[in-house]
Amino acid sequence: MAVPKKKTSKAKGRSRRASAWVLKRPARSTCPHCSAAKVPHVVCPNCGWYKGRQAVEVD
Repeated sequence: MAVPKKKTSKAKGRSRRASAWVLKRPARSTCPHCSAAKVPHVVCPNCGWYKGRQAVEVD
C-alpha cells in the first residue's frame, strides 16, 4: 500500500476542501414575453408572466 513521504500541510488540505465552496452564478434565461433576464422556471419579475400566461400582477 502507498505511504505518503511527507506530511500534508493544513493549508494544502484546507485549500482542497475549499474548492467545493466556490459560488457559481445563478442560471439566467430570457423572458419570451418581455425579453428581460430572469431565472428559469420562475415568474418573470419584470412582466409577471410564466408559461405563456399572466401569473402575477406587476405594477
